[in-house]
Amino acid sequence: MKTIAIIEDDQSIGDLLEEVLEREGYLVKRAYSGTEALYLLSRQRPDLVLLDLMLPGLSGEQVLEKLSGVPAIVVSAKAGVDDKVRLLLEGAADYLTKPFEIQELLARIQVQLRKAPSPAAPLFQAGDLTLNTLSREVTVGKEPVHLTKTEYAILKLLLQNPTQAVAKSVILDRIAQDTPDCTESSLKQHVSNLRKKLRDAGGRETIQAVWGIGFKLVLDGEETSL
Repeated sequence: MKTIAIIEDDQSIGDLLEEVLEREGYLVKRAYSGTEALYLLSRQRPDLVLLDLMLPGLSGEQVLEKLSGVPAIVVSAKAGVDDKVRLLLEGAADYLTKPFEIQELLARIQVQLRKAPSPAAPLFQAGDLTLNTLSREVTVGKEPVHLTKTEYAILKLLLQNPTQAVAKSVILDRIAQDTPDCTESSLKQHVSNLRKKLRDAGGRETIQAVWGIGFKLVLDGEETSL
């Protein structure tokens, strides 16, 4: 299912777009300001963005500058040719002037999704546990699990080595560049917090300590030890 982000501060227009897109089978994310848009895009990479220009906080032009690899269709009341040309040259994939016809918008969306299909997101999976390295989302079954940066790095490393124990020294070495806050003395607490979050989401232990070595994933059917 393709994901489309609607960045629009007009509630009625945003609601209309969301209703139409969901009816067409798209997954929709919403942002109502430029600042909120950047936060949304930092957490999840959509397949396409519908971008208004006149936004509170950061402008649509400023948001466009931050988009990388995501096609953006500008949907704006600015109808001047100069505005259209400038935005297209600055990276917009397409430009649609308000008011617009829904069928035309849907056609333009389909064209962009065909022109720039997003690659399959790299996934690490073990049983019902999934980590998406593109969106940085972690789920157990359908339950989202919100992790800190350090917890995410630890889990990703364990998922990269699903059948073996990973030594504490290896964990610290591999995640040191991204998570300098994790030290030998704090690693145990980070892992404990991660285990609790995964256990709360899935109802079972997902990580176990291996005495004298480090930690490993618990695959379905394996016995666990605390």
